[in-house]
Amino acid sequence: MKILVIGGVAAGTKAAAKIKRENRADEVTLLTKSRDISYAGCGLPYFVGHVIANREQLIVNTPASFSALTGVMVITETEVTKINRSAKMVEALNLNTNQTSTFTYDKLIIATGAEPVKPPIAGIDLNGVYFMRTPDDAVALKAAVDTGKVNRAVVVGGGFIGLEVAENLAQQNVKVSVIDMAEHILPGFDPEIAEYVENHLASNGIMTFTATKLEAILGVDKVEKVQTGKRAMKADAVILSLGIRPNTSFLRDAGIEFMPNHTIKVNNYLQTNDNDIYAIGDCACVANRITTAPAWSPMGSSANIEGRIAAKNINGKQIAYPGVLGTGIAKLPELNVGRTGLTEADAIKNGYDAISVITVVDDKAHYYPGASSFIIKMVADKTTKNFLGIQVLGKGAVDKVVDIAVTALTLGATLEALENMDLAYAPPFSTAIHPFSHSVNILLNKISGEFETITPTGYRNGAAADYKMIDASLQPSIAGATFIDLTAVNGELPEFPKDDKLLLVCTKGKRAYLLQNRLKYFGYTNTLVLEGGTTFNEIDN
Repeated sequence: MKILVIGGVAAGTKAAAKIKRENRADEVTLLTKSRDISYAGCGLPYFVGHVIANREQLIVNTPASFSALTGVMVITETEVTKINRSAKMVEALNLNTNQTSTFTYDKLIIATGAEPVKPPIAGIDLNGVYFMRTPDDAVALKAAVDTGKVNRAVVVGGGFIGLEVAENLAQQNVKVSVIDMAEHILPGFDPEIAEYVENHLASNGIMTFTATKLEAILGVDKVEKVQTGKRAMKADAVILSLGIRPNTSFLRDAGIEFMPNHTIKVNNYLQTNDNDIYAIGDCACVANRITTAPAWSPMGSSANIEGRIAAKNINGKQIAYPGVLGTGIAKLPELNVGRTGLTEADAIKNGYDAISVITVVDDKAHYYPGASSFIIKMVADKTTKNFLGIQVLGKGAVDKVVDIAVTALTLGATLEALENMDLAYAPPFSTAIHPFSHSVNILLNKISGEFETITPTGYRNGAAADYKMIDASLQPSIAGATFIDLTAVNGELPEFPKDDKLLLVCTKGKRAYLLQNRLKYFGYTNTLVLEGGTTFNEIDN
């Protein structure tokens, strides 16, 4: 069987290699517009920051080594311009010679990926404007920084890649600002989580300007300023990370079915509306694993999974791709951020009886050197108790919490099913009750009414304005609040009637919960605990 793969980064190379392992007799040709294949796009910010020393480390395979390893014929710097479905043939332009060639196929895989959004604004082509999509992009920015040409940089776009570039530039003593049109950075996170990260970045020297539109890039021969809808900002470099758009324009006349965002529509088996043509990776639209709604999740991880499945299906297997969860993770200054599943906002939008809790829990035994905390937002359906999603912040291994959540979502678990998991424990790694399980217990207590709370969003919106604030911390720490020592409460509080509205606040939430539990026993009926305590909330008392 003659199989043609268009695209040579994550999805395309994975599919091509797996096809040859499935059936060595398959004749597989890979065409790619780039001169590089199989490069580590997610590693580019770390090359800029000298975490990765050499460009060669970003290249997983060269065309020659990939061909030798897999048996796939690789043709680089060749752009496919047209697909003739009836003839099962593609036309391709050699970018060095401008000559057009044709390639026939029995099965075709489209893995053309996506390209950075390039807004039509003045100054977009000035020296000092960079993207972050290919190794050459990273090489150019790194060279400018290393030669002292960049003292101030503006990153446009507050997604993972933009923020990772910002972190790595800041580590090179570049003064960095991030601007984003949205109300908050970090798409895919709930607003209060994103706002916490914005404040954290500011504390680490990276200023974020949200709800801020890029209008122009100013300069004569090179970048000098960035003009936004609010102000002009000095800059020596502008890194555009506004998002990506699928590389599918060459397919417009091929009769391939598209989604509204110009990604390619595929079925559960990753086939297009032409059964002999598959689409995978950043150019394809798949499904959300929880809701089954169409979902575009341009990630290297899902691209590799899709490549493997398409390769198996081409060779006669019938494997349905179950879809994506929107899993993502990033390293920021002194803070790691991760997510998977539905946010609370997404859960509500999709018709779930959504309930969430924000917890601050130890990431390992508190007495072990280097112990810190996780801030976890856990989302579930209140009626069914189905687990729906998680967002995690912390200095430590947030990936382990996210990965447990991915497993739970993949298996369709309820909170009760997750309550008593036998997870790994030793002081250097975790707590005796795992941070994930701890958060499950807290959310179950909230659902049952044993733990009555106000969310950070509710607190900021004034939902506790008529409550008296009680400082339940280990030591007095909230100016203007009445301090109550939990261990000294053995009956009614003389200064507070039992029907008083009391807002209980401590550092993380644990002591406030314990105080609430005790006060309920003594007849208090109107107590609320502020989720996340003073760790997550700015207290205005």
